[in-house]
Amino acid sequence: MTERHPSFGEAFKVWLKIGLLSFGGPAGQIATMHRILVEEKGWVGEARFLHALNYCMLLPGPEAQQLATYIGWLLHRGLGGVVAGTLFVLPGSVVMMGLASLYAGFHQVPLVEGLFYGIKPAVLAVVVEALLRIGKRALKGGEFLWIAAAAFVAIFFLGLPFPLIVLSAGVVGGLAARAGRPAFQPKRDAAGSGGAADRAIELGADHTRPNLRRSLVVAAICLVLWWAPVAVALAWGQGAFGAVGLFFSKMAVVTFGGAYAVLAYVAQEAVEVHGWLQPGEMLEGLGLAETTPGPLILVNQFVGFLACFRNPGSLGPWLGGVVGATLTVWVTFTPCFLWILAGAPYVEALRGNRALSGALAAITAAVVGVIGNLAVWFALHVIFTQVKENRLGSLYLTIPDPASLDPVSLVLALAAAVAMLRFHMGMLPTLAACGTVGVMWRLLLPILY
Repeated sequence: MTERHPSFGEAFKVWLKIGLLSFGGPAGQIATMHRILVEEKGWVGEARFLHALNYCMLLPGPEAQQLATYIGWLLHRGLGGVVAGTLFVLPGSVVMMGLASLYAGFHQVPLVEGLFYGIKPAVLAVVVEALLRIGKRALKGGEFLWIAAAAFVAIFFLGLPFPLIVLSAGVVGGLAARAGRPAFQPKRDAAGSGGAADRAIELGADHTRPNLRRSLVVAAICLVLWWAPVAVALAWGQGAFGAVGLFFSKMAVVTFGGAYAVLAYVAQEAVEVHGWLQPGEMLEGLGLAETTPGPLILVNQFVGFLACFRNPGSLGPWLGGVVGATLTVWVTFTPCFLWILAGAPYVEALRGNRALSGALAAITAAVVGVIGNLAVWFALHVIFTQVKENRLGSLYLTIPDPASLDPVSLVLALAAAVAMLRFHMGMLPTLAACGTVGVMWRLLLPILY
């Protein structure tokens, strides 16, 4: 391990390597960064890494990409943050563009259809595994269990908006921390040796100190870059581009709690409100995102591609899909640079803040309930081919038709869950195995019937 400050060229190569290796969802990506940046390179210390992660978990959007941006900023100022955050996204975005194009053009081909048929039940197992993993970390006490349960009821049965649930949980957590509730008090950062980024802070590096003028300039630049293409799309007025730009821009502001929480919000809005794709297609897009490097939130790119492929205005479906996907990626990730580059200098003054720590703990618990809603919603649409959404007074009831049970999907989902939870099979091998079974089933179906 070396603790000297890396050159920009060295850091560039490492960020590209991380971008190419970042499989496994947020947990796997954070673990990859920790292994390379903390354990192997010694560029950032354990305590600093955890402090940056805690801040990123409070932000809307993908915490792993924001963590890369944060550490890149610590090491090499604003340019370092932009490079780190971009390289974390770019490889997966290129792959997802190809996969979305394949899906849009050849989805009805039996081989491709069978592949996605098998992937969907495996994705359900991935979501359940994430629910259990995050729940084990976040629900350490009865108070957090109640918050998670309340969040599940609020979104699944009452249909309350996700931002309201997150805001309410944050307020509850902050007040509980101020009231002295032990479970909501700040935890000590794990002990560990400092790295190059830590020494830069200790020595008072200029870019790590709060500077209002600099933060306002950064915020202005990011806001112009963020909203300029959305304004162009709205002014043009054709196709789904303006609606896509507005929706994913709103999502970038209101979706707290990491990738799986974002997916719950996108699935609800893109499928049920905008009608850009069907529930099964949302699952298939999530399956594609699980197989690519980079943030799981790249499923947004899949949604944006299909929305504009199907409503391209005068561009034509293929160009429309590419433009829609590019716009989606742009408005999804540009705000992430704003939150980090403008806000990170002020975060250093908030270490150990009691109210902030309590809010984070409560929001994380609420996110468990939201992911539980996502798991149930996915399960109903995977295992049953017909699901009705009914309203009874103020309650929303999701009722499957028992006669529409798909026994093959049920078996695949159970097998994938056993493989991942009991035998700890990796996500990619599980997806590959279920996809292969799906292809075989679809090819055999005409022969059997």
